[in-house]
Amino acid sequence: MTHAMLKGSNVPLDATAVRAVLRWTPGPDVPEVDASALLLGVDRRVRSDEDFVFYNQPRHPSGLVRSLGKKRMPDDVTDSVQTDLTALEPAVDRILIVASTENVPFEHVRDLRIEVYDATAAGSGEPLAYFEVRPETGAETALICGELYRRGEGWKFRALGEGYSNGLIGLATDTASRWTRRRGRRERPRSPRRQRRPRRGPPRPPSRPHRPPSRRSQPLQPAYRLPAAERPAPAHGYPHVGVDPSPPTATRSPPPPLPSHRTRTSGCRRRGRSSSAPRGHTWRTCLENATPDGPGDQARQARQARQALVL
Repeated sequence: MTHAMLKGSNVPLDATAVRAVLRWTPGPDVPEVDASALLLGVDRRVRSDEDFVFYNQPRHPSGLVRSLGKKRMPDDVTDSVQTDLTALEPAVDRILIVASTENVPFEHVRDLRIEVYDATAAGSGEPLAYFEVRPETGAETALICGELYRRGEGWKFRALGEGYSNGLIGLATDTASRWTRRRGRRERPRSPRRQRRPRRGPPRPPSRPHRPPSRRSQPLQPAYRLPAAERPAPAHGYPHVGVDPSPPTATRSPPPPLPSHRTRTSGCRRRGRSSSAPRGHTWRTCLENATPDGPGDQARQARQARQALVL
């Protein structure tokens, strides 16, 4: 019995191996349609690049999923993918059946449908189920026509009809795992590095490590003016710019202490004799017997100077 399916519906599969067939009507403006299969895990991600089965990689490493190629008939063209469901490893949770074109929207593809057959039955027989695929916008270049997925101990087929306007690249981006993305970046060819040419001539001496200048190595700058002996003397006329025209000032030593003007004599006064002085002691003898630093010494020196002039 053949099940005519609607979008989103599903049907159980009793067959151990199935063959999914894409069928469409050819024409002058109809592009070529390619069938492919993607093996997904429980997280709905591919495990590696080997889980993509398409025209450039028509066989899975396990041999359980393979592309059968295209067949041309007078009324239609088919492209098929066959899968052995019971022998698949438990890590494979579902298989997507995808139709794609070479950057041509599916609005130009006529009468596209997917048919599911029992691959173990002799002859072509009647399909187990079929689904008329209708693109949602018509701008899609890749369509997920249906999926085979696990349900308990058996398998089911669901009709989808979901598309991508950027083709298989958009589908691969959604289903690729993080490991596959990192691996794809790592396996990109790198440009070879340019080798340096050997330097001609004598080798350079080893360079010394750079050391920051320390404060002690820098000469100290005087924070005062140059002494008077080292200043340039100004020429005749106007002084030079930057030269102090004032003459150098000589340093003065503190003056010696002045002698005391009042020196006490031995009890005599300037006029007359003192009552306590001996007889014959006058003010002249008082001056002569005065202390060396007193006014008597100065008077004696003045008298000696006048005597020298008279002689």
